[in-house]
Amino acid sequence: MYDFAVIGGGIVGLSTARALLKRHPGAGIVVLEKEGSWARHQTGHNSGVIHSGVYYKPGSLKARFSREGASALVEFCQEHGVAYEVCGKVIVATEEREMPLLRNLYERGLTNGLRVEKIGSEELREIEPHAAGLAALRVPETGIVDYVGVARALAGEIAREGGELRPGTRVEDVSERGDGVEISTSRGTFRARTLINCAGLYSDRVAAMSGVAPTAKIVPFRGEYYELSPERRSLVKGLIYPVPNPAFPFLGVHFTRMVEGGVEAGPNAVLGLAREGYRKTDVNPRELAEILGYGAFWRLAAKNWWTGAGEVFRSLSKGAFVRSLQRLVPEVEEGDLVPAEAGVRAQALKKDGTLVDDFLIVEGERSVHVLNAPSPAATACIPIGEHVAERAAEKAGSRSTGRRGTRG
Repeated sequence: MYDFAVIGGGIVGLSTARALLKRHPGAGIVVLEKEGSWARHQTGHNSGVIHSGVYYKPGSLKARFSREGASALVEFCQEHGVAYEVCGKVIVATEEREMPLLRNLYERGLTNGLRVEKIGSEELREIEPHAAGLAALRVPETGIVDYVGVARALAGEIAREGGELRPGTRVEDVSERGDGVEISTSRGTFRARTLINCAGLYSDRVAAMSGVAPTAKIVPFRGEYYELSPERRSLVKGLIYPVPNPAFPFLGVHFTRMVEGGVEAGPNAVLGLAREGYRKTDVNPRELAEILGYGAFWRLAAKNWWTGAGEVFRSLSKGAFVRSLQRLVPEVEEGDLVPAEAGVRAQALKKDGTLVDDFLIVEGERSVHVLNAPSPAATACIPIGEHVAERAAEKAGSRSTGRRGTRG
């Protein structure tokens, strides 16, 4: 029997396993991942931004963990030779109505302990010569990183410290047996004293398997991207963001320079027709019926139908997508953009139709479940992992320490 079994080989699951091994050297730990390699879903499909925490409600886990996580992540990358750069970003107001929102972001950034700076249009042009706006915030702590590289480095550290890594192992059922948890998988049965669920897009289902009634359901949102063609990458020096809609958890279409040199543009956010539906044509009838049968989804849609309609229109019209980008960089044209890989955000939706705004971690009798860990979870992966590991160790109590587990 293992001391801990972690379900999910994304960056949060791997960070949690690493934190458990640091907390309890010699403990028996196994990481179960259904894909054949690490970071295949949310971790491997994001834009690679190290978030500063400027957007998040003061005192929230997102604000705290993104601030702590950014510095811890940079230190980890330096130690393991993972590509990163702290390049800063600008958040640009392009209309007068956005100026109060920009001021609110400035105050929030200061409250969250960041070195945010107000700049005018001339200073903006010095940083981003092709950007346009009335005013902006400069956020120097923001950066870019290779998150897949981070995940691989985490997996390597887990292996070196004696943890077991089981890619290609799909969890099919979970049940409590005696003093532990029995996990049925596509590659046999595993037993552990404590289960940690970091299953991302399927975290609510794993929680339900474990006998924990989720307080929210995962609704997938597909984020669609373009890339600037190589000859037009010079239009963007770093990261250029719009002022976000405070009523919506997405940051709006923006420009992101990536560590390998490309520049992404996006994403817009539309309902995913499958939890792992990265293409517009990907449809899972069972998963779609589950979303459409969830009353909270319709309450969300009723409150945000106009915003949602705009996102769908931009998904269907490249011209509309480009017009959104031109608010930030007017010189961008349709011919400058080529389609890029989409991502899917696992967003928890509460029964009252409101989106869960913070990280959500709940506990079962012998389990800990990470039920909402969208952006900035990758940035915050190290403190999230430490936090989850602490809660798992408290739940396990003295049973979890000092024993080398074996497969049962």
